[in-house]
Amino acid sequence: MSKFFDPKRAESATADKRLYAPATARNRDVILDVLRDCHPGEGTLLEIASGSGEHAVHMADHFEQAFWQPSDIDGDKIESINAWRAASGTKQVLPAICFNVLTDDMQSLNVSAPLKVVMAANLIHIAPWAVAEALITKAGDALAQDGMLFLYGPFKRGGAHTAASNESFDQSLKSRDTSWGVRDLEAVSDLASTAGFIKTSIIEMPANNLSVVFRKT
Repeated sequence: MSKFFDPKRAESATADKRLYAPATARNRDVILDVLRDCHPGEGTLLEIASGSGEHAVHMADHFEQAFWQPSDIDGDKIESINAWRAASGTKQVLPAICFNVLTDDMQSLNVSAPLKVVMAANLIHIAPWAVAEALITKAGDALAQDGMLFLYGPFKRGGAHTAASNESFDQSLKSRDTSWGVRDLEAVSDLASTAGFIKTSIIEMPANNLSVVFRKT
């Protein structure tokens, strides 16, 4: 979806296709703690813009009755996800798929179990607003009642940044692409409400990020 998220490949001569993202290593455990509390424990979780794949292989085995469907639009990321999957030996992570939330149909995905969760971490601020609109609308169409939409990242609240570091980050994003930027939580919540969701949890996370959980009504 963007080149702002730019994980690196190990420089060893024997390195495989796995990419490494320092931010993922920092946030994966705190995100896992939130998911443990709100994940239904069954069905399929569709992760949009999975990036390196480190989230998937780190978290999926904690939900033994569920599957994790990683996706991305970048070929290098898909190779990395599948390399992490192979190296981990996990049975819960499915082969990565190419999925563009702007153009592809979430309802027609061939998943191993009913779709219960749609997750996007660090996506909607590093993409045009149309991506947030498509993500939330399509999740609303694809998820059944009580399905979960999970978003993680920085947000504004009441139109204001929650920290000076987020304001600086927002400026940095917009300097790269004027269509990017830290999103207002109320605007995201309005989209979710239109798509049939209610906001059930807002969890403050390290580095001035939020985890936001919406449930399909």
